[in-house]
Amino acid sequence: MQIQLDPLTVRRLGESLNGRPGFLKLFYDTEDCGCNGVLVIQIVDSPNATDIVFQNEPYTFLCDRQQESLFDSSMTLAAEENYPSYKLTSPSGLFSSNLRVKDLRLAVEG
Repeated sequence: MQIQLDPLTVRRLGESLNGRPGFLKLFYDTEDCGCNGVLVIQIVDSPNATDIVFQNEPYTFLCDRQQESLFDSSMTLAAEENYPSYKLTSPSGLFSSNLRVKDLRLAVEG
């Protein structure tokens, strides 16, 4: 899999990482949603045992190998200009037009 990012998306994802290390994980979150899942970008400290790295530049992207089949081989992630969300598309269709970032990293002690 591969995700194309435009300059605005690269900048916004960098702002979400906030200068701290982290992995960006595409994940269908099914907890408490009562549906097939809501697509989110999770920021995690490290991959789970079932996660695969599918892209390393400009950020490291992961997905759970059990969810890999839900995505296409080539996708585009685009930040919304005036809204704190993203759109994930591929040549075959739209995955989400309201994709949010959820930071799950441990808090920094200071």
